Amino acid sequence: MAKRSDAQGRLDDAARAGWLYYVAGRTQDEIAAAMGISRQSAQRLVSLAMAERLIKVRLDHPISACLELADALREKYGLKHVEVVPSDPAGMSSTVGIAEAGAAEIERWLKRPDPIIIAIGTGRTLKAAVDQLPPMECPQHRIVSLTGNIGPDGSAAFYNVIFSMADAIKARHFPMPLPVLCSSPEERETLHDQALVRSTLALGAQADVTFVGIGELGVDGPLCVDGFLAKSEMQKLIKEGAAGEICGWVYDQQGVLLANSVNDRVASVPIPSRETSSVIGIAQGRKKIPALAAALKGQLINGVITDEATAAQLLKH
Repeated sequence: MAKRSDAQGRLDDAARAGWLYYVAGRTQDEIAAAMGISRQSAQRLVSLAMAERLIKVRLDHPISACLELADALREKYGLKHVEVVPSDPAGMSSTVGIAEAGAAEIERWLKRPDPIIIAIGTGRTLKAAVDQLPPMECPQHRIVSLTGNIGPDGSAAFYNVIFSMADAIKARHFPMPLPVLCSSPEERETLHDQALVRSTLALGAQADVTFVGIGELGVDGPLCVDGFLAKSEMQKLIKEGAAGEICGWVYDQQGVLLANSVNDRVASVPIPSRETSSVIGIAQGRKKIPALAAALKGQLINGVITDEATAAQLLKH
């Protein structure tokens, strides 16, 4: 799907600002903070929503239903950031819609003038979002990978997105020079004790914003399909109550990280603190719901980008 046009993107932003102002009752200062823009830009977007007749008794724009779902998700799970995009009932892609929304949110952070640290996870959806980013000059920022970039056969992990991001964004990038899973806890300890790795671990812990994919579990889940776990290991995880994974870290239905042989070997940076970082999960689809619901319940993430159908199911979960 082509990157949304500037005109359509501005209408979407106007619809969002109009909904926040007229329906949610937010001030223009609050809208500016929520959207990462200046107060003057927020004022212009609210005016544009009126000029384009998006505002009547209720918002006359397809995104209005998405905004209502987003507000309900924010209230239910106490989230910092929620983005809900329209669902395509006939769509076959698991990334169309949220990839564009993910790219727009990453771009908003990259446009900030003050230096920030952006942590990036891995996965198909996140890679699709990064592929939507326009070229940008951001020398003030640092971008760090949460996951190792070496696959089980020693090759570069295909869905590690730090290198794709480096192609588009001119900023300092810090890859994690490790395998995704170590062969043993002892190997992980040895690797994490290397000076280059210690500095990357420390940088990831300081992230201002973090973008991660949400991995479902099962023999057709990413950890198995990409060769990191054998089917027997995956089946054992599920029997132990595992519900999902983020950057290889496996958690149960309550969103609690499991104490098991897999998490003992994960080389990834620990998920940054939700107290100090906006940790935004990007996922949609029926297969993702158990993993996404558990991550939200356990507050492993405090932000989410998803679609209408998934949001509706999360509210019922």
